[in-house]
Formats: sequence, C-alpha cells, structure tokens
Amino acid sequence: MTPRTLPTPPRRLLLALALIGTALCTPLAHADTWPSKPIKVIVNFPAGGAADQLARAVSQPLQEALKQPVVIENRGGANGNVGGEAVARATADGYTLLMSSGGMVSVNPHLYARMSFDPAKDLMPVAAAARVLVFLVTRPSLPPTDVKSFMAYLKANPGKLSYGSPGNGSSPHLAGEMFKSQAGLFALHVPYRGAAPALQDLLAGQIDYAFDPGIALNQVRAGKLKLLAVGSPHRSSQFPDVPTLDEAGLRGFDADTVFGFYAPAGTPPDVVAQLNTQINRALALPAVKERIAAIGGEPAPGTPADFQRRALADSQRFGALIRERGIKAD
Repeated sequence: MTPRTLPTPPRRLLLALALIGTALCTPLAHADTWPSKPIKVIVNFPAGGAADQLARAVSQPLQEALKQPVVIENRGGANGNVGGEAVARATADGYTLLMSSGGMVSVNPHLYARMSFDPAKDLMPVAAAARVLVFLVTRPSLPPTDVKSFMAYLKANPGKLSYGSPGNGSSPHLAGEMFKSQAGLFALHVPYRGAAPALQDLLAGQIDYAFDPGIALNQVRAGKLKLLAVGSPHRSSQFPDVPTLDEAGLRGFDADTVFGFYAPAGTPPDVVAQLNTQINRALALPAVKERIAAIGGEPAPGTPADFQRRALADSQRFGALIRERGIKAD
C-alpha cells in the first residue's frame, strides 16, 4: 500500500503557530536576558529635590543587584509632566524608568485642562520608594509656640499672614489649602519656583509659614524655624513629640505624597517584578533609609498594586480639594 502523504499545512497556519510559539517563549527569554544594557531613570524634577535624592539613593544598590549601570537623567518642567511624557513615550522594554512624586499621576490630571499623555494609562507603577511628609514650620519671631495657638492666631489675623510653596499644585501648596479649608482660615499663598527659594524667604521673615517637604529640617534642629505639626496621619519617626494636624483637631488631615518608580505601559511583567523586588530590597538598606530620613521621608516598600491603590486614593482626595479651592496650574 502506498503511504498516504499528509497535506502540507498552509503557510498562513505555519506563520500563526510560529507567532504563538514566540509569544509563549518571550517572557522566559526576556527574564533570562534582561538587563543586558544600562537602565535610564528619568527624574521629572530638577537635581537636588526629593525625587532626585530618592532616585540616587536607590540607584547604587539597584545597579549592584542588576549588574548594569543605572543612569539618572533630570527632566524637570510642568509639575513633572515633561519627564513623565518622556517615559510614557519610551520603549516598554524595562530600560527606561521614571522616578516621580505621586502628584504627577494623582494631581496633575486635575490641574491641567489638557495633558499630552494619560499617566494612568501610559505609565505603570513599578515600586513606591518613600512616603514624603510635609511639616508645618513658622518663622521663629511669630508668637505662637504650638499648633493650636497658631491656628487661633491665624483666625485672629485673617489675611495678614502669608505662606510659601514650591508652586501652584505642589504638595506643599495643596497642604496649605487643605489646612485653610479644614481649619476655616485665610492666609495669602505666595508661590515660588521651588522649595529652596520659599525656605530662604521664610528664614528671612518675608513669609510667615510653610508646609515644608523636608528640606527645612536642619534649620528646625538649629532653632532657626519652629516646627509646629506634621501634615500626616501619623507622627514622624524623626520628631515623635510633634503632633499631627489630625491630633490638633483637623480630622483625617493627610497631605503625604508617595514618590516612586514607574515604567512605560506594556513593560514585561517579569521585568516589573524583578525591579520591584530589587527596589524593595534597596529600601531596607541602612544607607538608603538614612538618605530617605534626611528629607523627612519614610521608606514605602510594597507591590505595584499597593502603589497603584495609593495613587488612586490620592487622586480622589486631592482632586476634591483642587475643585473645592479652584486651584489651577501656573
């Protein structure tokens, strides 16, 4: 009997099977080969700020773990939107990351009528780095010595005191507006182009108080500024005797922001998982903890899902505040 010859599969079917095989093998192949070149971390704020310091603190142990250079590149502008867009448009291969404040994801969409990208869709959370607190500080010549007497002093002098912030929509600005809203106060907001110039004017007595993102803590320790309260649900581990605004009567006051790492949407899950693991390990190192503490922050290890949940909660909270106070971007 003549053997039956099987028909040759159609070329289209062979191509489809080849594509399926490639797709099935890609995650494992990527896990085996990544990283094979330097990783770039774009910081969407200028050098020296909290985001920059956090990126540099984590980059050294991260590159030691991954055995590839981790290069920091600062691209500030538009409350973080410039650097955010650069990463959102980058190739989703795990070689371009973003270090940002949570505000770029949870606040900016409420501030800007139009953005060139959608942070919620075009970026994916990789790992939170730190919870950054804000501290209510005043010039030392101001009479009140505690937060309750300070609020009474503000109420007795409506519109006569001013507070500074790094700019409209910044977390210290939102903290200041949250403070006025919940306490029923009125004070003049003075926006600056950065936290450093706001601090300089506070030290010089040109403004009366500020919600500081951590850069004024050395001046507090030196007695050049008075620290009255923490704008966080929990007391600061560095200043355990300083009350929170929640304890002072402003129930639920929470102006914390979470800084962390993002990747372009579509980055392979195995790469995101590796990055998350190594960043969490870096956050547990004493040297990294010390650098985070120096800016008044606290490590915030967790999963990408934890990070995303926090961003969504912040978006709802800050979005309501922005609408209530009519806050707009510069």
